[in-house]
Amino acid sequence: MIKIDLITGILGSGKTTFIRKYARYLLSKGMRIAILENDFGAVNVDMMMLQDLSSENCQLAMIVGGGDPDCHKRRFKTQLINLGMQSYDRIIMEPSGIFDMDEFFDTLYESPVDKWFEVGSIITVIDSEMSDTLTEEYEYLLASEASCCGKLVLSKLCGNDNADKAERAVEHINRALMGIQCSRRFTKSDIIAKDWRSLTDADFEALMNVGYRTSSYVKQYTTESIDSSVHYFMHVRLSENIISKVIDEIFNDTECGDISRIKGALPVGEKWLAVNITKTESKISEVGEGQAVLIVIGQNISREKIDAHLKKYNSDPEYISI
Repeated sequence: MIKIDLITGILGSGKTTFIRKYARYLLSKGMRIAILENDFGAVNVDMMMLQDLSSENCQLAMIVGGGDPDCHKRRFKTQLINLGMQSYDRIIMEPSGIFDMDEFFDTLYESPVDKWFEVGSIITVIDSEMSDTLTEEYEYLLASEASCCGKLVLSKLCGNDNADKAERAVEHINRALMGIQCSRRFTKSDIIAKDWRSLTDADFEALMNVGYRTSSYVKQYTTESIDSSVHYFMHVRLSENIISKVIDEIFNDTECGDISRIKGALPVGEKWLAVNITKTESKISEVGEGQAVLIVIGQNISREKIDAHLKKYNSDPEYISI
């Protein structure tokens, strides 16, 4: 049986960064793995950011999100059947930040998927800089995705207050669990709170075996009813020396909304730059290929205000936002 690990977390929590580190550990152990990415649409920037992992021992696969939930489930099942017919040691799945946990379990229990796969570890990534108060929809997502996990992993830690941040995160999740009438409660022993640069082989080995929990809760939203607060800005072409300036302007303009992350890929001359920027981290790096798009994630996003910033500098006449 092939174990499939599910890495959950709300938008901008750091799932892709964690997957890079986890995948590198599995590959260092000689495992043959696949990474299954799920996103809202055909533009999957996270897939671009994982390109350098692609090799004979690491396949990158994608489920196109959005649309009818039943159709999405069929796409998920089809991808698993394709992967199941190949000799993998482990599958890592990264769902979008808006995900129905029932879909994961229901699909894995269906024939013929159940002949190839079993649930490995469910790991939930929690942003250490997460606001103490989220929208009702995001509180629901936070709780529902964490309710079944075997371990919480705190992201974006680099200071000396890791213990305090871990305590706040646990308290927040437990409040959110109460809100969806889930009886599970987390303690500090359920969370890994350390700078990811210091994660050891022993940490990853433990994460491979944390398993998952079965927890019931009241389903308050469906995936299609949640305001994703994700906007796509396509056909963006900016000079390399102003990319950081433009993104800083958008982050710092409160009228653009409460932005948690801007990611994308931008053409610069003959090369492509992958952009992955949060309030606390900024990474712009060269990738092999891309699609000219910036994706803005957050709450109460004003597409029109972001349009105004980008149009000042964008040189592509086919620019569009959705």
